[in-house]
Formats: sequence, structure tokens, C-alpha cells
Amino acid sequence: MRPRPPAKGRGIFSGTGLIITGLAATFVALVVPLWSYADRPDPTGATVLSARTVTTPYGPLSAQDRDFITKVRLAGLWELPAGELAEQKGTTDAVRQAGQHLVDGHTALDTHDRIVASRLGLPLPNEPNAQQEEWLATLRSARGQDFDRRFAGLLRLAHGRVFSLVAQVRAGTQNSLVRDLADDANSTVLDHIKALEATGYVDFGALARDLAASPTPVASPPVVDPGAAVPVAPSPSASYSLPPATASPPPSADSP
Repeated sequence: MRPRPPAKGRGIFSGTGLIITGLAATFVALVVPLWSYADRPDPTGATVLSARTVTTPYGPLSAQDRDFITKVRLAGLWELPAGELAEQKGTTDAVRQAGQHLVDGHTALDTHDRIVASRLGLPLPNEPNAQQEEWLATLRSARGQDFDRRFAGLLRLAHGRVFSLVAQVRAGTQNSLVRDLADDANSTVLDHIKALEATGYVDFGALARDLAASPTPVASPPVVDPGAAVPVAPSPSASYSLPPATASPPPSADSP
């Protein structure tokens, strides 16, 4: 009996076999590179989410978050002494009470801010910026009702600018410490706005024009790499009672 010839179309060279072989080759081409790189370290660093956002135990910390923490500190560095001036120089109970609200609010808020900065390893300023120094100089030189008007106008404008910043940060931050700080700042700023408006010296028309013309509260501080942050030592010449940043070393005993 003659042997039967092999059936046509069977084996890997059949139509079905060629399809299966092609799919297998595609699978290998896709999967092998993933296996090859699975155990390799991230060349950009596992903690870096973007060029200006880093991971922390409390969630991602963005550049806006760091900017906000710095601005909370800067606000206290001039608004607390401004409140002290109002307690001393205000000609009405309402002005003096507004000053007390500023002192009490920024003392507590600054403590919270310094704790957050310390946990995140961020440096904080210990002196007001140049514009804030000018505002304080204006208040120190003013007298009588002129002081009352300038105090209410300057502080209400500053708080109005910060109010929108707090809302923006609170709405977008992914960091739990920053969210808590924004909640605290929101309550503090709103309380101060109401106290300043209660003085009767706020010119709402001028306020609206100033807010529209210059919505930014203060100039943004330079971006600081949290991994290389070096706290700023407190200035021995500071005349206000706001404590230095938590992470800052205490002044030496022989400081002037």
C-alpha cells in the first residue's frame, strides 16, 4: 500500500499556524522590554513628579504650594506688627480691635505655617520684603484718623489679594499639610477682612480698583529645591514679636 501524503495546510506553515506565530512574536516584542526595564531605577529620581513638584509623606508638593507657605509667612511678618501699631495708635475701638484680630490671628497662623514648613523641609523668610517694609513705614509715620484710614485701606487690600490666593491653593493642592494650612488661612483672612471693614474706614470703590489693577499679593519668591533648603537665620534687629521660623537655628548668645 502506498503511504498517504501529508494533509495540506497543517503545521506552523498553515494559515492558522502563521497567524498564531505572528501573534506570539508580537506578544514577545511587547512584553520582553517591560521585563527588561522593570527592575531598573528611574533615572530622574523616584521622588520627582515634575520639574517643580516633589513627593512628600503628605502628598505631592507643588511650586504653588511652596510659594503659598512662603507668602503666609511673609503676610505675618508685616501684618502682625501692623496690628500692634493699630492697637497703640488707633483712634477708635474698632480700629484697635481690628489690630488685635491681626495680632492674634497671625500669631496662631504663623505657628501653623512654621510647623508645616518644618515638616516639609522648606526655608522661610524672617523679615518682611521691601514693599511690606514701605507699608509699615507708612503706618509708623501716620497719625490720628490718617493712620486709621491708611491702616484699614492697606490691610484690607492685602487681605483681599491673599483671599483669592488661598482659595486657589485650597482648590488645587494635593498635599494634606497645605490643605490644612489653607483652611486655617482662609478662616483667619476672612476674620480679618470683617474686622477691618467694621472700622468704617474701608473705601470699597478704591479697593475694587486696586484689586483689579494689581491682584498679586506679593512678588513670588524664588523657587527653592526642598532637598537643598537652608533655613534663614532670624534677624537680630527685628522689632516685631513674630517668632522665627521653626526650622531656623536660634540666634547666638553674642548676637548684638
